[in-house]
Amino acid sequence: MSDLLGVAVLGAGHMGADHVRRLDRVVSGARVAAVADPDTGRAAEAVAGIDDVSVHAEAAAALDAPGVEAVLIASPGPAHEEALLEAFARGLPVLCEKPLVPESAGALRVMEAEVRLGRRLAQVGFMRRYDAEYLRLKSLLDGGRLGRPLMLHCTHRNVSSPPDFTSAMLVNSSVSHEIDAARWLLGQELTAVTVLRPRSSSSAPEGLIDPQFVLFETAGGALVDVEVFVNCGFGYQVACEAVCEAGSARIGDERSLAVTTVDGRHEEVARDYLVRFADAYDREVQAWVDATRAGRVTGPGVWDGYAASAVAEAGVRALESGGRVAVELVPRPDLYA
Repeated sequence: MSDLLGVAVLGAGHMGADHVRRLDRVVSGARVAAVADPDTGRAAEAVAGIDDVSVHAEAAAALDAPGVEAVLIASPGPAHEEALLEAFARGLPVLCEKPLVPESAGALRVMEAEVRLGRRLAQVGFMRRYDAEYLRLKSLLDGGRLGRPLMLHCTHRNVSSPPDFTSAMLVNSSVSHEIDAARWLLGQELTAVTVLRPRSSSSAPEGLIDPQFVLFETAGGALVDVEVFVNCGFGYQVACEAVCEAGSARIGDERSLAVTTVDGRHEEVARDYLVRFADAYDREVQAWVDATRAGRVTGPGVWDGYAASAVAEAGVRALESGGRVAVELVPRPDLYA
């Protein structure tokens, strides 16, 4: 491996371009060696001013580019399965933004391919595991000071939804982060989903069921509820309260900037996830680079990506049916024990 880990970034949209910036200016021990996007103009713009980086329209060409030793996948979810399998075929370590693969069947194929390799190569980008507040909550729950967790109350609000955002995507895109966070915080699999539908906000595009109230049951008997509201209009807000037998703990209420003028006191509210979780993304990518340079894979893996996709699918079925839907997972392979 070279002195600087050569990374191919697949996807040069909002997320991919931010990762290019992060690898070039924030993270130590890595460099951007190649970038791929069907819109090569957008890809070229993302790497403008960066030396010794090649631009490609096809993901496979970027993986084969000189100096590429690892892959960061930030392309749209439907492209992930092919990119992951191409990376595995080349033995390249991968950091794949969520979802691993949108459909659980595709995620299962990726998992089976990694199991055949006999070693982990992929980490999934569930960045909340690297957020300082979530890490403190995880440490508190694991330490047992508050007793057995009984409930998690979660909030996930966005200013507005992007074009073509569907009612199902509130569950399989937005709430996918809460799915992984709940599994990680509690150390339990999610076993069933119910989705309740209050009256949609007048700010929601016509036909979009927004907000939604998602209720998960866990293998350990805890309950997790998520209020997801993707057209709230006033800010990006993520919060989580753990209610346990001997106390409770809440994260997500920290404020970043307060301005006082003659007009009063005003507190800044983050406008999107790249602002709210900027430090978490930095820690996540730095940890991935450090582990990859050491020949290791840490963080959430392919099993976690598969489980999140399976739970999200059950959630979409619950949204459509109006009833409780059980989550069905295949047996967990020993590779992910």
